[in-house]
Amino acid sequence: MEQPQAAMVASEAGAGDDTDVYRIRPLELGDISKGFCELLAQLSPSTPLTEDAFRNRFAELARLGADHLVLVAEDAATGRLAAAGAVLVERKFIRRCGTVGHVEDVVVDAAARGRGLGERVVRRLVEHAKGRGCYKVILNCTPELTGFYAKCGFVEKNVQMGLYF
Repeated sequence: MEQPQAAMVASEAGAGDDTDVYRIRPLELGDISKGFCELLAQLSPSTPLTEDAFRNRFAELARLGADHLVLVAEDAATGRLAAAGAVLVERKFIRRCGTVGHVEDVVVDAAARGRGLGERVVRRLVEHAKGRGCYKVILNCTPELTGFYAKCGFVEKNVQMGLYF
């Protein structure tokens, strides 16, 4: 996947004490062995992916280039992943063929919560969307998480509805 330079910076001013402990970077093929699927299972339980399924989806998303970015936070000491999130860039006709960023699948490992990792990942995803020219970034979340996303600059707007298959 394309690796924007902003996502490759390990340290940032004011990000908390863990800036040297966790490196936020784009998802890599080898991340399947660093706990990526187990991390996502904390967000939404699902059947584990085979390595082939992971590789195929990774390749599919890589073909989308900068319009689909998955970031992970890797623990420098253990090499395990402690957080992840994604942003998808939707190309629209409205707003003079504008683009909208959709933040998805944000998760922080239960053992790493409370360290600002989720906020750092979300901020990087938003920066990426802004850099792609998005006029807004949206996401869906549970009511319990509205406070977290408010800290990231999001405001509650509209109502989400879903139709699941």
